[in-house]
Amino acid sequence: MAVEATWTPQGGVPLPVRVIRKAPDELTSFGAARILSDTTLIDVRVSSEMPSVKSGDTIIIGADTFTIQGEPKRDRERLIWALELVPA
Repeated sequence: MAVEATWTPQGGVPLPVRVIRKAPDELTSFGAARILSDTTLIDVRVSSEMPSVKSGDTIIIGADTFTIQGEPKRDRERLIWALELVPA
């Protein structure tokens, strides 16, 4: 389920990482309207290769390039980064 990706911190050197890509539909309320939109989320192991990550860093998965949006979150055990991506 994990795929190869490349993480590039802002102003840093690109590094290889393995990610689990998820693309659930997200339901958002906007006034009286409800909007169904695609999202791109990934889970990445917190490791020596990726000890910290910031909004604005770049992730390349295959031919697709994404920018990390919002604050990265870690799971309860602090072992996995949960990241929301937007196309770059």
